[in-house]
Amino acid sequence: MKLFLIAIFGLSILSVSILRQNPVMAQQYIQTIKFRNLVIDLGNGVKTNAQLTYPAIGKGPFPGILLFQGSGAYDKNGTDRMVLKNGPKPLTPYLQIAQYLSERGFAVLRYDKRGVGANITINQNVWGHATANDFIHDAEKALNVLVQQPEVDPKRISLIGHSEGTIYAPRIAIDNSTKVKNIILMGTVAQNFRDIVFYQTVSLPLEYATQVLDKNHNGLISIEQIAKDPVLLPSLPIPKSILRPNNTKAITNTLVREFGTNDSISIDKQLKPLLMKSYENLTALNLSKCNNLEAQFQGCPIWLRSQLSLLPTLSIIGNVSKSTGILILNGENDSQTPVQQAFLLQQRLTDVQHPDHTLITYPNLGHEFYPSSQWLTRAGPIEPYVLADIYEWLEAHSGLSHYIATPTSTLAANTSSSSKR
Repeated sequence: MKLFLIAIFGLSILSVSILRQNPVMAQQYIQTIKFRNLVIDLGNGVKTNAQLTYPAIGKGPFPGILLFQGSGAYDKNGTDRMVLKNGPKPLTPYLQIAQYLSERGFAVLRYDKRGVGANITINQNVWGHATANDFIHDAEKALNVLVQQPEVDPKRISLIGHSEGTIYAPRIAIDNSTKVKNIILMGTVAQNFRDIVFYQTVSLPLEYATQVLDKNHNGLISIEQIAKDPVLLPSLPIPKSILRPNNTKAITNTLVREFGTNDSISIDKQLKPLLMKSYENLTALNLSKCNNLEAQFQGCPIWLRSQLSLLPTLSIIGNVSKSTGILILNGENDSQTPVQQAFLLQQRLTDVQHPDHTLITYPNLGHEFYPSSQWLTRAGPIEPYVLADIYEWLEAHSGLSHYIATPTSTLAANTSSSSKR
């Protein structure tokens, strides 16, 4: 679950629309969004940067939205890599969501995770000791800041959580039922975190090895296959430092030492035990602190221990107020939080007769809501039609309009579900 600049937005123009006409006649940049930078005091000497975006024109106060990130050391934009002078432009999915919704009438607050700063700078003392309860606490602090902003209507507040954020959004809604009107869950976690870790580290790699790599259907795959495979390799407990392009020889030598052969291995008798050992080591939580960069971005042991001790979202989702609208979105090719997680939440909401919940699943989209295979999530900007679905649902649930279902979207109140595009 991975799932994410401040300085370059120092100008007053955050978002622009360009008329695609004759270049000579092209209209100048048009400001569509205003913003204000904030600092949120999280307590105990910890502060974090935040930003509120809202429409450039229009009569406020506007419906408010609070964004929660996925797991990992992410800033408020969800910046996925360091910004280098001549490097590729990083993805900023939470800025993308905020911009899209603020252009269309919403005030959106997003904030850096505790211990995380601009350009993925990390205060290891803060980040390395952060727990799930800390993140829940931080979200409630941010919610209180959001409702106090003059541009925000405190009676029309929605929460949007992605990945790890889907664990927190229902809890914040339950504890703040008079403040939260709607929640949106993207890339959903329903079961205990231990189940998600097992799926990612054992179940999915085994299924991939059996269905894709075992071309002869004899239960065997070769070391040569594994050494060149971009999907299975990251699942194996080998040094990540050697997983580089054109480093096949070093990877092969490591695999030969690990499996004791340079030929083929048994998926059931050799690969499965190795994956199980990796899962057991990860969930044993023998480390007391983050001790390398990889742990910082995947989640520190203190954090993982706190996640494993939480009640699963599936157990608490029925406690969300029946007056709170719930929208669940999941890619059908999500290899990190599989679509079955979303189905479980929908089934539970149906079972408790929650009157206003909606599920939309997207064929071919992965955890980042970008086209992906079922085995590996590709990174890319959120598909525009996903953003349109979010806006359309929020518009109807925030008093901006009355939603009327159309043949291209089966969004509706009660217990509707659809698979789109």
